Amino acid sequence: MKRSLLRDLQDRLILKGWYPQTKLARWTTYLVLIDLALWLIRRATKFFKPQSDFAGGWLTFFTLIVGCFALAWVLRWTKQHLLWRLRNRLLVTYVFIGAAPVILIGLMLFLAGWLFVGQFAADLASKDLNIELRRLTAANHTLMGGAKTLVRTGRIEQDYKDIVDRDIASREFPSRQVSLWYRGKGYLLQGSATDQPIAVPDHAKNGFAAITLADNMIFLRSVSRSKIGNDELTLVSSVPLNREMLANVAQNLGFLTVGPVPVGANGAPTQGSTVSYNQDGKEQTNFSFVEPERGLDALVQAGDVPTPAAWYDWKLTWGTFLSMTDWTDGKRRDGYISVQTRLFQLYSRLFEAIGKNASIFLTALSVIAVFLLVIELIALFIGLRLTRTITRSVAELYNATEHINKGDFHHRIQVRSKDQLAALEGAFNSMTTSIEALILEQKEKQKLESELAIAQEVQALLFPREVSQSESLEMHGVCRPARTVSGDYYDFLQLGHNQIGLAVGDISGKGISAALLMATVHAFVRAYTIEEALAEAKVGAAVGTQQLVFTASGDHLPPATLLALLNEQLFRSTPASKYATMFLGFYDGHRKRLTYSNAGHLPPFLVCADGSYRKLGDGGMVVGLFGGVSYENEHVELSSGDIIVAYSDGVTEPENEFGEFGEERLAQIVREHSSLPLPRIADAVITAVTDWIGGAEQPDDITVVLARAR
Repeated sequence: MKRSLLRDLQDRLILKGWYPQTKLARWTTYLVLIDLALWLIRRATKFFKPQSDFAGGWLTFFTLIVGCFALAWVLRWTKQHLLWRLRNRLLVTYVFIGAAPVILIGLMLFLAGWLFVGQFAADLASKDLNIELRRLTAANHTLMGGAKTLVRTGRIEQDYKDIVDRDIASREFPSRQVSLWYRGKGYLLQGSATDQPIAVPDHAKNGFAAITLADNMIFLRSVSRSKIGNDELTLVSSVPLNREMLANVAQNLGFLTVGPVPVGANGAPTQGSTVSYNQDGKEQTNFSFVEPERGLDALVQAGDVPTPAAWYDWKLTWGTFLSMTDWTDGKRRDGYISVQTRLFQLYSRLFEAIGKNASIFLTALSVIAVFLLVIELIALFIGLRLTRTITRSVAELYNATEHINKGDFHHRIQVRSKDQLAALEGAFNSMTTSIEALILEQKEKQKLESELAIAQEVQALLFPREVSQSESLEMHGVCRPARTVSGDYYDFLQLGHNQIGLAVGDISGKGISAALLMATVHAFVRAYTIEEALAEAKVGAAVGTQQLVFTASGDHLPPATLLALLNEQLFRSTPASKYATMFLGFYDGHRKRLTYSNAGHLPPFLVCADGSYRKLGDGGMVVGLFGGVSYENEHVELSSGDIIVAYSDGVTEPENEFGEFGEERLAQIVREHSSLPLPRIADAVITAVTDWIGGAEQPDDITVVLARAR
C-alpha cells in the first residue's frame, strides 16, 4: 500500500513535469530536503533553547552546497529549454557581445562621474575656505605695515588700537581676533574685552597661513613676522570657523561639515576603540573601558541640502581630506570636509561663470542626448529586424525538415529576401525538388524493374527449358543477357521423328524492344514449323518470283523458305530500323544431314571429331530490312562426334587490351573440351568470355548453341 501511494505520487509529479528526471535535479532535490530538515530542527531547537546554535554550521554548509547545485541545475535547464531556440541564443549573444560591455562602460562612466561630481563639490567647499584664508592673510599683511610704522615712530604703546579700522573689521571680519607681539609684550588689536593676545608658537614662521586646531576648535590663522632692529614684530590674525562663517561658505552649495579626523589618546585615528584589562594588566573580557576621544568638539556644520529640482536631481554626499595644523606643536592633522548637495546645484555652480549661456549648453546636451537615443533606438530596431530574419529563416528550415521527415516532399519555403539565408532556403527548395524527382524516378525505376522482371520471366519461358534429346543428335543452348532481357534468340524445333530444327538469331538493339521482336520471331518460327498444323493445311507463298506449294502430312518448309516468309512478315510489321539475323538449320537423323540457311548471322562452324573445323557459309541478307529477299539452302553431312557451334556476336566481339575474343579462340575452346558434355563445353565458353571481359560491363548478350551428332 505504501509503495502504491509513492508510485501514484511519482506518476502525478511526472504528469505535471515536476518530478526530477536527471541525476543533477534529483541530487539538488535531496539536498534541498536535507537543508530544509536542518532548518526546521534548528528553529525548533531555538524555540526551546534560544541561546543554542545547534546545527548552525551544517545548515550553512548545506545551504552553500544547495546553492551551487541549484545554480548548476538552473544553468542546465536554461540551456536545454530557454536557449534551445536560436532566437534566444542570439539575444543572449547580443547581451554578452553588446549589452554587457555597454553596461560595464556605463557603470564605469557613472562611477567616474559620481567620483568627479563628488570631488567637484568637495573642492568647491575647500576652495571657498581657502579664499577666506587668503583674504585673512592679505588683511594681516596690511595690518603688519601699519604696525611697523607705529613701532618705528615709537607710538606703538599709545596708538596700537588704531592699527585696525573698526568699520572695516566689523564689516569684513566681525569675529576676527588680532594680536601683536613686540619685545615680549602682547597687544590685542581686535577682539572682545576678555580675550587675551594669542601666543604665537615658534613653528609659525612669517607667512604662515593655515586652518589650525586650538582648544578643540578650528581657526583660520595667518602669521606675519618682521625684524625691526634687533627686535621681532609678530602679528597674528585668527578667525574661528563657526556656523556663521561656514554658512557663508555653504551658501549656494549645500550642507557642509568640517572637522578633524577623530584620534585616540595615542594620536592614531579611532572610532571608539575598546581595550579590556584584568587586575594584573593582562587583556581579558570581564570588564572594559573605552579610550577617551578628542577632536569631536571641533566639528562644525552649517547650510541646508537644496530642494530637488526634479525627480532625477539626486542627493549627493561626498567628502575629502582637509589639511589642518595643530597650533600647539605645528604637526599636521588630518581633517575632512563633507558636502551634501544636489546635482542641479553643482550644475549651476559649474556654469555660473558663463551666466545665461548655460541654457545653451544644456539645450545642446539635451539635443545630443536625444540624437544618441534615436540612434540607439534605430540600432535596436535594425538589430531586432536582422535577428528576426535569421531566426525566421532557421525556423522555416526547421519546419521544412519536419515536413520532409514526415514524407511531405511538396512543402516549399517561401523566400522573402536576397541574402545568404535566402540562398540557403532556395537551395533547400531545390534539394526538396530534386529529392521529390528522385523519388518519382525511383518509383518509375522500380515499376520498370518490376516490368522487366516479368518480361524476363516471360522471355525465360520462350527459351527451351527441357531439351528433348534425339536419337541421332545431342543439343544444348545457353543465353546470358547483357541486361534484364535479351535480344538474342535460340530454339530447338521438333519437326518429326528423328528430325530436329536449330534456330539462332540476334535482334537489332537491346532491352525491351529487342525482346519483343525476339518474341515475334520465336512465335513466327514456331508457327511455321509445327507438324500438326502442316498436316491439315495447304500452304502457298510467293517469295519474290518463286511459287511455293506443298501438301502432305509430315512435310515442313525448308529453312530458306521459312526465312523468306519471316523476312516478309517482319518487313511489313516492324519499323525500318528493326531487323534480325537468323541461322536456321533442319537436321535429318536418318540421313545425318543438316539443311541450313543463314540470314546475315555470324556463320556457325562445324568442329569435326578429328579436331578440324570449318565455317558453314556466310549466308544472305538479314530478315526484316528489305522486302522480296530470297535465301539459299545448303547441306552438310555430319559424322558421329561432330559438333555444330552457333553463337551470337556477344561471344566473339568483346574486347580488352589484347583485342577481340574472336572465332579462333572460340573454336579452340570447343576443340579442347569436345569430349565433355555439351553443358560443360558451353560453361567453358562463357567462362572464357567473362574472363576476357574482366571487370568491365558485359557489352552484349552472350548466346551459345551446341549440337553433337551421335
